[in-house]
Amino acid sequence: MQFVGRPRLAAELDKHGLHLTDFHGADQRVDRGRLRFATTPSAAGNADLVLVTVKSAGTAEAGRELAAVLKPAAVVVSLQNGIGNAEVLRQVLPHHAVLDGMVPFNVLNRGCGAFHQGSEGLLAAADHPALRAAQPLFDLAGLPLELHSEMLPVQWAKLLLNLNNPVNALSNRPLKEQLAQRAYRRCVALAQREALALLDVAGIKPAKLTPLPPHWIPLMLSLPDAVFRRAANKMLEIDPLARSSMWEDLQAGRTTEVDWLNGEVMRLAERLGRRAAVNAKLLALIRRAEQGGQREWSGEALLAELRAAT
Repeated sequence: MQFVGRPRLAAELDKHGLHLTDFHGADQRVDRGRLRFATTPSAAGNADLVLVTVKSAGTAEAGRELAAVLKPAAVVVSLQNGIGNAEVLRQVLPHHAVLDGMVPFNVLNRGCGAFHQGSEGLLAAADHPALRAAQPLFDLAGLPLELHSEMLPVQWAKLLLNLNNPVNALSNRPLKEQLAQRAYRRCVALAQREALALLDVAGIKPAKLTPLPPHWIPLMLSLPDAVFRRAANKMLEIDPLARSSMWEDLQAGRTTEVDWLNGEVMRLAERLGRRAAVNAKLLALIRRAEQGGQREWSGEALLAELRAAT
């Protein structure tokens, strides 16, 4: 497997190697001498299958760089947040097969080459002969891949879950601790209900990625803490240290992907001639946090802010 990434990560892996763990206790190390990590797109020139995992803001640039080096038969999979990244790649890679994909689980970059999977889920992608042939390789890597004839319902289901990302980032707490508090969960439920109402109008039925159907999740999130703990054991199977990637971006001073999460809900509302006030408020609060604004909200204060927006 050939990795292509930024010089910062290349230097980190060259110094420390790669350390992969998960919340079930898996612990794997790859010595730096066994890693194939390049910092220029030309390293992907001979690839048959390319997995794109850059932040959404970098999708178009990554696609243009790949267009200059990929062989014609290469298949490209967008394993990114949001709904429209594969379409962005198709626009700059018109002669390649570009597939929608999804990473359902949380991954925390702990630094020094250590990456930790903090929640469960299986990789997903649009069905394609190249991916069917590659499925044994994904299994061998411990990352089973599910193939779907329709990815849009799967992507929206993941996006609904990811509406917790800005709430987690603004709480400045680990995911498990944040989700244990009803006020924060009710913030997520408000954002999800708003998105689900818009999806109903649009005729889009999100896939069932969790034991509960998507329309039931806001109700579950709104339960009192004691009831939620008993009823949502599966939902709370999260590593105590896991945090959202949006929290990680804020801490690192990077632009977040809020435009590709809450922003997607806002764009859907605009297409339907409707409003998405809760998601718009969360987007605005994250934008302020990116500029140095408040980054640590109590659940009660954040909930009051969101309710005032409706």
